[in-house]
Amino acid sequence: MSENKKYNYPGRLSILRFLKDAEGVRRNPIPFHKRYFEKFGDSFAIRIGFSKHIILSRDNEIAQYILVKNQKNYHKSKFQSIYLSKYLGKGLLTSDGDFWLKQRRLIQPAFHKQKMNQLVDNMNSTITLEIDNLVEDQSINVFPVMSNLAFNVVAKSLFQLSTAENKFERIKFIIEEVQNFLIKEIRLPHKAWWFSLSGQVKKHLKLAEENNNIIREIIEERKSSTEEINDLLNMLLETRYEDTGESMSIEQLIDEIKVLFIAGHETTANALTFTLYLLGKNPEVQQKILNEIVEIESHTENIVEKLQKMTYTNAVLNESMRLYPPAWITDRQNLEDDSLGEFKIKKNTLIGVSFYELHRNPKYWENPDEFIPERFLGEQKKESMQYFYPFGAGPRMCIGTGFAIYEMCLTISQIVKKYVIKSQNYTVQFNPLITLKPVNVEVSFSKR
Repeated sequence: MSENKKYNYPGRLSILRFLKDAEGVRRNPIPFHKRYFEKFGDSFAIRIGFSKHIILSRDNEIAQYILVKNQKNYHKSKFQSIYLSKYLGKGLLTSDGDFWLKQRRLIQPAFHKQKMNQLVDNMNSTITLEIDNLVEDQSINVFPVMSNLAFNVVAKSLFQLSTAENKFERIKFIIEEVQNFLIKEIRLPHKAWWFSLSGQVKKHLKLAEENNNIIREIIEERKSSTEEINDLLNMLLETRYEDTGESMSIEQLIDEIKVLFIAGHETTANALTFTLYLLGKNPEVQQKILNEIVEIESHTENIVEKLQKMTYTNAVLNESMRLYPPAWITDRQNLEDDSLGEFKIKKNTLIGVSFYELHRNPKYWENPDEFIPERFLGEQKKESMQYFYPFGAGPRMCIGTGFAIYEMCLTISQIVKKYVIKSQNYTVQFNPLITLKPVNVEVSFSKR
């Protein structure tokens, strides 16, 4: 049997069509993906060279298979890991295999619900300070505001000590600079020689090293302090590996903190921005959130108890993340040959799952492009959760899910309680980078 007959792939996009669309795909792949899915069905393939294939899918069975059921055969792509690890090191986001599992088991307890409950007072007061500074009664680009809020919540949750505050702005600047350059490297691989020759790679590696040094200083200050502080850094310093009883090395701790900064602030800022846009277009949904908050606050002042009762607010956030998933796509490569549904695929096939398209696939969702928070209430919620991936799925599901939900519920409830939100855009624009980034989303806030 010839090698070609041994394997079979989904409907194939011609390499000529792919090359013709390449520039448009680089700017925004989503409209092109939509067109290809409509032509080929829920999965399509591109052949690179004689035997290498890439698959893109919006099929829930494929998502479940590679992320959950047979996840051991599917690692993150080398392409993703190599680019990210150059600047981020070997944290949870970029590592794989046994090392990743060892780190996940070590860090997971710091994100247990009981631990998160200890952080909510600090989180809530940080959010209150940010919301008190909102510009009122004029249209503003809301993403930078939410980005600043989310960054400060992560920074204060990681490092509660006020002596670190003067370093936060520099960390934020470096993260944004390095991330913007990283996007250029990923989107324009043919310019790698120029980025290297012109000194841009060297410049950004130097910035990444400066970031490492700032975080190292904060850690060293903490280790020499006798003060009892209840933050994520303290929780991570107290963790111990099961087999040796040792703590993380300083270098590994730095890598994990960088991941928490990046994964914990931009995805949340994206989700909050899209949610505010949707609320601004749907005043009746704002009113329902307000009614829920007033009802909850008539029974309790305890923040954790309030969060546990925010059923409708949570449904609104879920529906927002269904329409605009912050982490809009994921990829995997299979270590061995495998059967993927009806397809037989060769090892090292690159498989992308578009959560953006899966979340809007009419096979799973009725009126998929409409904003209907009730999808995530009562009996409907059980059905919806089967096809819902805002934080990924399986063992590699985002470790900070609980943290993010707390932060977003507190932010939305505080804003709705204080302001009437109005959207100034008829439609929303976004840029699908590593995350789904909102573009020029204009919102106004007026006092209730």
